[in-house]
Order: sequence, then structure tokens, then C-alpha cells
Amino acid sequence: MASDKVLVGVIGGSGLYNLSNLTFVKEVTPQTPWGTPSSPITIASLPSGAQVAFLARHGTGHTSSPSALPYRANIAALKSLGVRTIIAFSAVGSLREEIAPGDFALPSQLIDRTKGVRATSFFDNTGVVAHAGFGDPYSPKLGKWLEQAIKEALADEGRGVKLHTEKTLVVMEGPQFSTRAESVMYRQWGGDLIGMTALPEAKLAREAEISFALIATATDYDAWRPHEAGVTAAEVGTILRQNADTSRHVAAHVIERLLALTESGEALLSEEVGSMRFALMVPPKSVKNADLAYVLPEYFDA
Repeated sequence: MASDKVLVGVIGGSGLYNLSNLTFVKEVTPQTPWGTPSSPITIASLPSGAQVAFLARHGTGHTSSPSALPYRANIAALKSLGVRTIIAFSAVGSLREEIAPGDFALPSQLIDRTKGVRATSFFDNTGVVAHAGFGDPYSPKLGKWLEQAIKEALADEGRGVKLHTEKTLVVMEGPQFSTRAESVMYRQWGGDLIGMTALPEAKLAREAEISFALIATATDYDAWRPHEAGVTAAEVGTILRQNADTSRHVAAHVIERLLALTESGEALLSEEVGSMRFALMVPPKSVKNADLAYVLPEYFDA
């Protein structure tokens, strides 16, 4: 019998506002210490009966800018539902010729170019200091497993969509796109992709001890190509619409397989569990804090 726990969460990015190929169960809006999430969270059922939580990162009608998203509320709300692994989708620009618009990518590294306007930690203003390890910003075991699962899903769909792995994603402040000079600089730094939302999302998931991976969908070539017009929202929108069904197909395939493995004892969902124990500068349970207890009840009491 399938578990009724919601162990896997999906964060949908630009163009992916629902998982219409799954069965709707209910809609919830958890009230967290950091406010309400970007959108109501849809609990949907897979054919096996297993459940998944879906959150539209930018709101149901794409109403929130990347710099103004309630990142802490989003991650905390998913954790409160029991989610232990998040598969996030994000539309990105390509900084490499071989990553064409329409391709998928599984980044393994991040370069932070946000400007300090986003809250990046659950520990801000709590009186508790924690230094989470972030050398590998995406959960490595989950990423390796996802690589094969995504390839299978793309082959099954039969559209010929390519998957690129081991890529570095530059995260910039929005909502404007890059200048040409910035785009060239990011390439020189070793950036392969560029987006606006992967941080602080990945940092907060690490602090919440949630395994986290990002599936990126390339929509454009940013602004680095000489003698070619820079990226426009209209251009991005066209590719987003083409990729939406593929993203839903990939999400359903990956989640079904992931939950099936979990039921048989695999530990992919628990990759980050226990990681914050050695990040805390105070002994667990030595400090009472309702906010931290909401997202890390393993270490704090309200």
C-alpha cells in the first residue's frame, strides 16, 4: 500500500505552474513563521497512490519577481508537510553554445551573484549561529540518481531533448537580464547557465535538511553571442511553452521512480538528514526558539 506521507516536493519555475498530468488531492497553504508560500501548495497523487507536493515558485499567475519571492516560507512550508526531497525546476539562460534553447541541464555548482536583498538563512535574528556546509550545493547522491532517471524520461517522451550534467549555474539578481559584458564575464568565470532563483532556495533547503536538486530548462543564449540580439521575455516565453509538457512528463517519471525506491529502503530522500547537527554553534535542544522549531524540530523546541 502506498504511503500517505508527502515525502517529495516539486517547485515549479517559469512556465511550470502545475502538474496537470497528476491527480489533484487537495490544496493547502501552511502559515509559517516567515509568512505564506508563493502559492497554495497542491497535493497530487501519482498512479501508484503516492503523493507529491507542488509549489508554483512565482505564484499561480507568475505574479512575484525573483528578488521578492518568499523563499524561506516556501521551503519551510514544504518541510512542514513532511517533504524530505525537493526537485526544483527553473528556466535559465545558456552560456554555452552546446546547451541549446530547449535543452535540459542538471547543474552541480552555483556562483552567487545576488546582491544581499534576499534573506538567505532561517537563523537570521534568532540569536543562534549555524554554518551549513555548502561545498556541494545540490545533493550529490540525488543528482547522480536523477541523471539516469531524467535521461530515461526524455527518451521515453521521444522529442530528442538533450540533458547536460555537471554544469555551473550563475545566480543573478533580477528582474532585468544580463548586460553583454556581464554575460561574457560569467562565461570566463566558468559559468554554463544563468538564472535568478536557485539562491537562496538551495541554501535554505540545506539548512532544513531537505535533499535538493534543480532541473534547469534552457530558454535562450543570454547576451554573450556577438552580433545577435539580447534575450527577450517573448523569446523565453516561446521556449517555456514548448518545454512545459516535457517538464511535467519528467517530473512525473522522476517522482514515481524516486518514491518506489524509497519504499524499498533506498536512502536518497534522507541524504541531508543529520547534516545540521555539526553546523550548529549551540548544542541541540539547548535553545528554545519557535521559528527554528518549525523548520528544524529535530534540534529545537518551541
